[in-house]
Amino acid sequence: MFGEIISIGDELLIGQVVNTNASFIASRLEEAGVKVVRITTVADEHNQITEAMDEASVRADIIILTGGLGPTRDDITKKTLCAYFNTELVYNADVFNHISELFADRGIVWNELNRQQAYVPENCTVLENQNGTAPGMWFEKAGKIYISLPGVPFEMKPLITDVVLPRLGARFPELGALVHRTVYTQGIPESVLASRIESWEDKLPDKLKLAYLPRAGMVRLRLSGSGAGEEELNRMIDDALHELRLLLPGEVFGEGKDNLEVVLGRLLEAKGQTISTAESCTGGYIAHLLTTVPGSSAYFLGSVVAYSNTVKEKMLGVDPSVLIEHGAVSEAVVKAMAEGARTRLGTDYSIATSGVAGPGGGTPEKPVGTTWIAVSTPKGTLAEKHSFGRNRERNIQRTAFTAMNLLRKELDS
Repeated sequence: MFGEIISIGDELLIGQVVNTNASFIASRLEEAGVKVVRITTVADEHNQITEAMDEASVRADIIILTGGLGPTRDDITKKTLCAYFNTELVYNADVFNHISELFADRGIVWNELNRQQAYVPENCTVLENQNGTAPGMWFEKAGKIYISLPGVPFEMKPLITDVVLPRLGARFPELGALVHRTVYTQGIPESVLASRIESWEDKLPDKLKLAYLPRAGMVRLRLSGSGAGEEELNRMIDDALHELRLLLPGEVFGEGKDNLEVVLGRLLEAKGQTISTAESCTGGYIAHLLTTVPGSSAYFLGSVVAYSNTVKEKMLGVDPSVLIEHGAVSEAVVKAMAEGARTRLGTDYSIATSGVAGPGGGTPEKPVGTTWIAVSTPKGTLAEKHSFGRNRERNIQRTAFTAMNLLRKELDS
């Protein structure tokens, strides 16, 4: 069973809005056993939408459209669907009553534009939108299913999860299993990783496929299984991942949604230990990542963003003579920062960073990308030097992930 996603909206094409809807829908369809073959983005323009639908119908069995269902003049999807399916807009009392109740609850005053939301194509099946005024719509034509959904993620996601997927499952009980499992590695360049696991990859069963998904300082490995029952696919993936971990001892740190900050927090909480950060070049990014995890207050106590030397001295107790002798981006200073944060904030562990994030500020001795990371522990303080490149954003991300992974390895040892 093949699926295609058509995202509608000028704001997507000009880069004003990031198209997160398509990735969400694609992941849910894949989980349900629908293989997504293409994602297309088109403008709010009649011909572009209909051409995209025509082309999708050649490749896919299920076509999902998002966007263009609002009450304003630039939202033309409903009219375009009427023309495409040779029908007309008709008043739907159920949609009207839902909108009336929604507006009453929110204290919103009706106007004529809102009333238009109660009109839907006559030959569609209405998919009730509990979180907004624009209903979803289900059409069938020449053996294909077309589903039109609002573009607001808060409205679209529940429609996909609670309405669309159950209907598809009931309609197509023969949908085959499609299983994805993703594991994380940090600090191994993609090419090096590929070389290290080449023999393992060559031995993977035919029903499994491997994908490399790199991001700053990290490579995710996704195993996808198809062509067998779900139980068998999960067993095959379990066996393969067991072999992978033996091949990369200590390097695979998480699976699924267990990203680095989640894994690190879990280790700290299990040990009943705490952490603080002293951040210069990362500007609080590590603290931000740690505190995105619910319950992180159990182990994360605080952070000092010591961007200037004065703050390093006054807040972290870094000796001015050390700064003068070695410079802020140095082993001696980053160790002193980590030790100062651990002592002054009263934590078991502390992470410190200091580097030249760029794009300016580098010297021949310390070019852009030069970064020192330190981890202070009850047993002592260790530090590492890294050269990450010239992209400021990626340097900050790589530093943060590398620092957290350094502490993870200490906690795991």
